[in-house]
Amino acid sequence: MLRKQDLRPIDPYTWEIPTSFHRQMQVPVRLFANERLLAYALKDEALQQAVNVARALPGLVGFVAVMPDVHQGYGFPIGGVAATRWPDGAISPGGVGYDIGCGVRLLVSGLTFEMAAPHLDALADALNARIPSGVGRGGTLKVSHADLRGVCHQGARWALEKGYATPEDLERIESQGVMAGADFGKVSQRAKERGRPQLGTLGAGNHFVEVGLVEQVFDEAAAQAMGLREGLVTVMIHTGSRGFGHQICSDYVRALQGEPYVRGLPDRDLAYAPLATLLGQNYLAAMRCAANFAFVNRQVITHQARAAFEHVFRGVYAPEAWWLRLVYDLHHNTAKVETHRVGGKRVKVCVHRKGATRAFGPGHPDLPGVYRPVGQPVLVPGSMGTASWVLVGTEGSMARAFGSTCHGAGRVMSRSRAKKQVRGAALLARLEAEGIHVRAGSMRGLAEEAPSAYKDVDWVVESVVGAGLARQVARLVPLAVIKG
Repeated sequence: MLRKQDLRPIDPYTWEIPTSFHRQMQVPVRLFANERLLAYALKDEALQQAVNVARALPGLVGFVAVMPDVHQGYGFPIGGVAATRWPDGAISPGGVGYDIGCGVRLLVSGLTFEMAAPHLDALADALNARIPSGVGRGGTLKVSHADLRGVCHQGARWALEKGYATPEDLERIESQGVMAGADFGKVSQRAKERGRPQLGTLGAGNHFVEVGLVEQVFDEAAAQAMGLREGLVTVMIHTGSRGFGHQICSDYVRALQGEPYVRGLPDRDLAYAPLATLLGQNYLAAMRCAANFAFVNRQVITHQARAAFEHVFRGVYAPEAWWLRLVYDLHHNTAKVETHRVGGKRVKVCVHRKGATRAFGPGHPDLPGVYRPVGQPVLVPGSMGTASWVLVGTEGSMARAFGSTCHGAGRVMSRSRAKKQVRGAALLARLEAEGIHVRAGSMRGLAEEAPSAYKDVDWVVESVVGAGLARQVARLVPLAVIKG
């Protein structure tokens, strides 16, 4: 396990593990964190995992970046960013994670707290009734083999054609809701069987639908572009590709374990394929299928959330008050081919982001026109019962972290430890006493996601803002939470 003296401070929010730390390191590791979050990062194997990435992944450029919400994962740390040269670098499923395409979506209504408050209990019931959640839970949407192929190849455009999205929705999704280059033929039959019944479902673990309130705005111009004002009611959706993506990751990790070079890796979960190989290209094509599934999954849940709001508020307020308008949707578990400036030169790279969010700065051509002047919206959910944040990407993020920033609060306690230390019923009572309406599939699942199991999201945001990776736009507080 690394010690603080193994890291070199660059500034109050940036720390570096130099290549001299281990003779096999190809690039340094850079951690963005304040002193308090650095102490958390040193308590598990997350930083050692980042060092292992710097040792093992061929074609790395620049450095391995580690976000302040980092914690230990499988192979790669959760909160890690690594870029390999295209096309002679490598792709590692462990650098994307098992929940391919996991991400966050934010919607905003025209309702104020005063308008919504008398109806929050009914709203929590309506959301819970319409959005299936829980381990392995299937949904009510009937998805054929042809539909699943359309989801994988068309992404959110499939949802638009089926009536689950509006044209404006697609304009406000990262990459317009589709990763090009997906190939349904590279997905196993088992993954297809797992995926078909789960479209439009939330899952369990840290996934949720949260009704929130814009508590404070910090950047008026960015907030205005997003339609956020203090006192407005929001909905945040956090989920991914469910069993579909998990099976795709499992299939390719298994295939890679047979490669002879895996035996020489510091961690077998770092198994990779050279990007130029058939196996590497096949994984990328299948991963893109799961990423597109995740876009559509959050879009269908949006459709269900809109139906819940209509059920509760129709006849009470005009549609412009209760209609949920999409602010933005983004992934935080993907690998994307992008061009970044490295060592003063523009280089095409494959950027692995595992528990890290794209945070492109103002003017980037990949951003929707409405956000190009202010930067990419970044959605940072907190732990259940605490605040969440809306940020925007910066030029600093482009220069310092391959256009990336944090993705959430980050765990400090394992799920098993949380269940031992927290009683779900007591947590439920406390949250309800604080005015947060909770609907949970089980008390054990609720205990796993207790706020005490996570870092302080305000510290995380302070760190990425201090490091120049993002700017604060708005702080949200929870009113109701739906969990599996």
